[in-house]
Amino acid sequence: MQFEKDLKSEFKNLFLQAREILLSYEGIIETKKDRITTYSNSKGGICHMRTMPYGIDFGFLKGAKMEDKDGALVGNGKAIRVLPQKEKLNVELIKYFINQAIQINANK
Repeated sequence: MQFEKDLKSEFKNLFLQAREILLSYEGIIETKKDRITTYSNSKGGICHMRTMPYGIDFGFLKGAKMEDKDGALVGNGKAIRVLPQKEKLNVELIKYFINQAIQINANK
């Protein structure tokens, strides 16, 4: 299971800090899957998260619909955009995207 791999990664502390941010939001549910750990609320998916060779990635499931004022999100798929985090979390930026994801879900 990916969650156990994330806890054994050299970026374990980064992963746990990011997880704490996500779970601090009321109504966020964590689902541990074989290949990824996902976060959602009652209105739908928020993001997935996993460790990578350089840090961690947040995959925002509706990232293509998000405002990205700093050009921090990567990817060009129909829906998902990824926010890579290396060495230290940009908490303000992470919350900026989590809040947008929650708002997009609320407006469904």
